[in-house]
Amino acid sequence: MKITFLTPPSLDNHKPAERTAGCTRLVYDMPNIYELTVAALLEQEGYEVRYKNFVLENASASACFDFLKEDKSDCYFFWSVNLSIPTDIIVRDFIHGICSDTFCIFLGPGGTYFTSSFLKSANDIVVRGEPEATVKELLSLLSEHKDWRGINGISYINTSTGAMVNNPPRQLIKDLDTLPFPAIHHIEKYTFSNPKLKVSPYMAMVTSRNCPFKCIYCVPSSLTFAREIEYKRDHEGKKPPIGFRSPENVVAEIESLSAKGYKAIGFMDDNFLVTKKRLKIIGEALKKHGIVWGCQARVDAINEDIAAMLQEYNCRYVDLGVESFNDEILKYIKKDITEAQIYEAIHILKKYKVPVKLNILIGTSPIETVDTIKDTFRKSKKLGVDQVMFNIVSPFPATEFYELAKENGWIDGGEYIPTDVQRNSILNYPGLTSRQMEKLLFTNNLKFFLSPVFIWNNIRKFSSVKDFRIALKALKIKLFG
Repeated sequence: MKITFLTPPSLDNHKPAERTAGCTRLVYDMPNIYELTVAALLEQEGYEVRYKNFVLENASASACFDFLKEDKSDCYFFWSVNLSIPTDIIVRDFIHGICSDTFCIFLGPGGTYFTSSFLKSANDIVVRGEPEATVKELLSLLSEHKDWRGINGISYINTSTGAMVNNPPRQLIKDLDTLPFPAIHHIEKYTFSNPKLKVSPYMAMVTSRNCPFKCIYCVPSSLTFAREIEYKRDHEGKKPPIGFRSPENVVAEIESLSAKGYKAIGFMDDNFLVTKKRLKIIGEALKKHGIVWGCQARVDAINEDIAAMLQEYNCRYVDLGVESFNDEILKYIKKDITEAQIYEAIHILKKYKVPVKLNILIGTSPIETVDTIKDTFRKSKKLGVDQVMFNIVSPFPATEFYELAKENGWIDGGEYIPTDVQRNSILNYPGLTSRQMEKLLFTNNLKFFLSPVFIWNNIRKFSSVKDFRIALKALKIKLFG
């Protein structure tokens, strides 16, 4: 079979959807290691796989359509997120207009939740939830022209009745070490740079899947979101168990990236800091190869021992999900942390000279007000951390917050529509409107990112003019679109 992983350019008059985190428009190029893992698995099975990313190529819509007219693959894979749905559907229809026998297979949270939107013809297939095992079985049957409609984890159209069929879910992968490393050879011609690390060449990694905590609003990554949507349907709303790669497997990937010349790694795990033993094994490998890196963590995972290890292993940022400095709000959103714990974690990290990035989420509960948001901004600014990222909460389907927002009539129009959480709100509370949240988001971003302190503290850390230019372009897009 002729297989192509396809990322079209945006066709909805907006900037392209960012498909790894999955809830924003693109600010700077990100390697989608989730779909590249699926691509690697198919290559491991002996299939010839191509990867066409028109966003990374900065190509036009006409270039994409011209390619499709000439290409005529047997099977196209799309990693679809909520914000990419309109674009992906347009491309699906174009493909079927050229050849109705072509399979369009949709992975990711877009298809997992908005399944019916992707199913128009007999050759449209949605792979729900965690995709690898399902894709492996599906391609085996498709390539041998055998009946594929009975496998678990897919949805499709019954050609006899026209009805959508949702097959039973597939069990989660128990041993993540059985998965190959992402097929990054498809994207090695592109330059990636993480503005938080300021060193390139850069690559993303993920060493675990999912998060055990109960925050009511959270969608940490597009893979986690797809995994949770699918698992919750069959487990009375419970979150799926967290899965880990072995430290030895992670070290092997670090060594592979180092051999390819990568100097910086961003760990995309929902929570990277788990145990000192695990961190030591991975950290020693990073230090050995001179790789700078950063990760996401909860504030209650930070202590003196962990911070000392982060310093020793050259960690260049810890991305802390703080959301608010108001204990009442933190309790409402089930964050299971306190304002005091936030201060303590930041104090410890700064003591060991580990750069801190705070994530602040505006509007997470009906008790949020203009005053509480301004108070959180004042407190975060006083802390002197390296970065503060402000976003607006969105009532993502399949979260507890979505159910609360629907029940209480907080959503404009009554139902969720995909929005860029870096810019827009579809929520209105009795004491806080969507327009107020958007204004606060914009002004807080301006005050923080254009402050002389932020500019001076960051500009002198870049390792090259090229990395600085990438970061400057990303900042311009974030602030002004």
